Amino acid sequence: MKKIHTEIEINATPERVWQVLTDLASYTEWNPFITSADGTATVGERLHVRIEPPGGRAATFRPVVTEAEAGQRLEWLGKLLFRGLFDGRHRFEIEATSGGTNFMQSEEFTGVLVPLLAKSLDGPTREGFELMNRAIKERAEDG
Repeated sequence: MKKIHTEIEINATPERVWQVLTDLASYTEWNPFITSADGTATVGERLHVRIEPPGGRAATFRPVVTEAEAGQRLEWLGKLLFRGLFDGRHRFEIEATSGGTNFMQSEEFTGVLVPLLAKSLDGPTREGFELMNRAIKERAEDG
């Protein structure tokens, strides 16, 4: 198992951050990591997600939303080909703070290919998370 966890403080309300996060159709306008996403943030919904890690390989996934609590958390589970090969549970958490919102993005990777992909996860994938965090901060604060 491998886990990535990142977070950023955003000077906007949790509701505004949730609005930006769940407007999947707009990802093409602002998101440098998840460059496109189709579907709705509804439990059981299958999304169409394209990631483009900086310096890494672009990939398209069809994850299923496993959690969606408005203004608090969104989670999806994706897999490569079949479950157990390379699975990723991607989670976004939104927490109100005295100055706005703490936005947390994490992913837990499991499966037999994780050891072979660990270097990519620690490098380009983590960097992609950080880029997205800064981009959602900018979009939420400007909105």
